[in-house]
Amino acid sequence: MRKRNQQSAASAEVEPPVPEAQGDGEPSPTDLQERADAEGRSSDPATSRAEAPGSSREATSELQRQVEEQRDKYLRLAAEYDNYRRRTTKERLEAGARGQSDLVSRMLEAIDDLGRFADVDPATTDAATLHKGIELVEQKLMKTLTGAGLEIIDPVDQSFDPNVHEAITTEPALAEEDHNTVSKVFQPGYRFGGQLLRPARVVVKQWHG
Repeated sequence: MRKRNQQSAASAEVEPPVPEAQGDGEPSPTDLQERADAEGRSSDPATSRAEAPGSSREATSELQRQVEEQRDKYLRLAAEYDNYRRRTTKERLEAGARGQSDLVSRMLEAIDDLGRFADVDPATTDAATLHKGIELVEQKLMKTLTGAGLEIIDPVDQSFDPNVHEAITTEPALAEEDHNTVSKVFQPGYRFGGQLLRPARVVVKQWHG
């Protein structure tokens, strides 16, 4: 009887312990430990970098390529703009020079006429002839200039406009409807190509009642 009890005790010592029963679907402590170890490895930055070193290098290389591409585009645009600026500046200067040359060439005939009258001997030429010749030169010169775009501002009997007229003095108006109108022009004004060169200097009527 004692022998059988000793064999039973020996068997109990050798037999491995039986784990406690778990509830339905609940993980065992061993499963929980393994899962925690796996999550720790996946969240470790060193492990992540070691797992995908090629991806980081590829991303850096792609960014460098994009930066170089944008830099090349910028340099090309800057060069194109500089060439455009130089070309337009040159064209503008050339156009201005051509316009000035054309205007001067139109005035050459009138300038020749003035030269001829400057050489006339006043002792052998009467005043009426000189006056007539100068008047013809003036008409020719003004025709040339107005054809090139010059406008004469001669506002007699027009309403005073401070944008293009300069009042030198005033005089009484004989009627109320003449108030603020130009009575005399001391010096005509000029516009060229729509730009005011000089205002007309005038006398303005004022009604005082």
